[in-house]
Amino acid sequence: METYAARLEKSGRILIPAAVRRKLGLSEGSQVLVKVAESGTLEVTSRAQVLAQVRAEIRKYVPAGVDLSGELIRDRRAEAEREDQEAAHS
Repeated sequence: METYAARLEKSGRILIPAAVRRKLGLSEGSQVLVKVAESGTLEVTSRAQVLAQVRAEIRKYVPAGVDLSGELIRDRRAEAEREDQEAAHS
């Protein structure tokens, strides 16, 4: 783990050092997540990193190449077709 010094400005802003911004791929306007641990430490993570972590976690349960949204749409269409057939026979 690397440690960097930063200064809190009067407005409450903390300037993230340039080396950290480069490492995280941050530029002006980038969205970041600031997490406060119970110990009081701060963790700053880029939005892209959080999304990558979430995707990696999901991949543990959903194999690559599986299209969950496509499966859901197929299921919904099949259900609607069954309902239409039941209504036609009533």
